[in-house]
Amino acid sequence: MAELALEFAGEWFHPDPQQVFEIGREGDIELDDNPYLHRRFLRLTHDGGLWWLANVGGRLSVTVCDAAGGVQSWLSPGTSLPLVFPATSIVFTAGPTTYELLARLAPAPYAEIRTEEPDGGATTIGMIPFTVSQRQLVVALCEPMLRRDGTGLSQIPSSGDAAARLGWSTTRFNRKLDNVCEKLDRVGVRGLRGGSDGPAANRRARLVEYAVASRLVTSQDLPLLDLDTSEDAE
Repeated sequence: MAELALEFAGEWFHPDPQQVFEIGREGDIELDDNPYLHRRFLRLTHDGGLWWLANVGGRLSVTVCDAAGGVQSWLSPGTSLPLVFPATSIVFTAGPTTYELLARLAPAPYAEIRTEEPDGGATTIGMIPFTVSQRQLVVALCEPMLRRDGTGLSQIPSSGDAAARLGWSTTRFNRKLDNVCEKLDRVGVRGLRGGSDGPAANRRARLVEYAVASRLVTSQDLPLLDLDTSEDAE
């Protein structure tokens, strides 16, 4: 039987395969007293030889990704998926706070998907290229998470604060945010575009979740914040 261990904020938890393990404002892992967070949000069970992660909340979704960033899923309320990789990143946002947990499984049914590091200043997902300034935008939004030491929780900067961090106007920031979300939406990343009325209201949170879980940006990208891209094309 595979043994499962979960890390949150430097503390390790070891679910019992004979018991239901719950995560939320209350449960086996009590995240914090965030009023935007469900009292019981995530549930782990062992069934049919696999560990299953279920979203038992009513509003929030979860980004689940193998630790190498090669496979990524969006776990909506009322759905579940098996944990099959040696290390899995579990990221979600409640209000202004983003949370990350790390699940380790040994032995694991599948190996992690290894992805090559980006070459130079360009990143391509699918066939979609990102300019340096677009990557800067993502790093600015993810900076609090990238500067953490391990898993835990962090605050997502407002658009105004992230723009100021880069020395940009809010107008320029929002224009580039539109471009980044549109590019990722085209390659199938969900939650970044709204309906006919315009962009998704929580797209900054969804972008941070995806970028951190999929390793689109890492702490090694933090120096991008100090680059001058005033002449960078959209």
